[in-house]
Amino acid sequence: MHDVYLKQLQKLPLFVGIKKNDIDSMLACLGSYVRSYKKGELIFLAGETVKHIGIILSGSVSMIKEDIWGTQTLIAFMKTGEVFGETFACGNLFDSNVTFSVSADCKILFLPFYKIIHSCNMSCTFHHRLIENMVRLISSKNIQLIEKIEVTSKKTLREKILTYLLIQAKKQGCEYFDIPLGRLELAAYLCADRSALTRELSQMRSEGLLDFEKNTFHLLELNNR
Repeated sequence: MHDVYLKQLQKLPLFVGIKKNDIDSMLACLGSYVRSYKKGELIFLAGETVKHIGIILSGSVSMIKEDIWGTQTLIAFMKTGEVFGETFACGNLFDSNVTFSVSADCKILFLPFYKIIHSCNMSCTFHHRLIENMVRLISSKNIQLIEKIEVTSKKTLREKILTYLLIQAKKQGCEYFDIPLGRLELAAYLCADRSALTRELSQMRSEGLLDFEKNTFHLLELNNR
């Protein structure tokens, strides 16, 4: 593994508490590998067996759910440093019911999930730490999905927007905050039409509820909560 990536991995939640040299040895023991993808390529298709988790070394990945009518919904948007595929790799059924698509050119480090949660014959201390980190990571992902349900369960588009922005503002703890989604991705995440989203944001700004410049928002409504 390239030294630059090892330094990057050491900072990620999955490898917290594991030394750089131990990460390198562990990746070799697990049989990890790196693949590059171009924007628009598919990493895992819905219905495909998933036995590896992916760690985004660079770029971004979208988790997309498509219904029987072909309508696509953005479930999650993941950027550099995030992990995907663990929900399906850790279950009894390995078939994914979502598609993982490349949003921006990326490099992905793949790790076989079975080998992650089962210690090797060496019973390395750092491998046990990896298992603990993996459990915490899955718990964190479940919280993200709960947030998604909280947002999309709102009745109106305005309520969905405010709920999503409020969550982002609280996470960043700043009066001005950036969201990771562009307008198209945000519309998909909110299960809304892009034009309707643009109109609603403009209306909310004119009413003094919020202000924004591209992906930087100032949620004025936050002061009243």
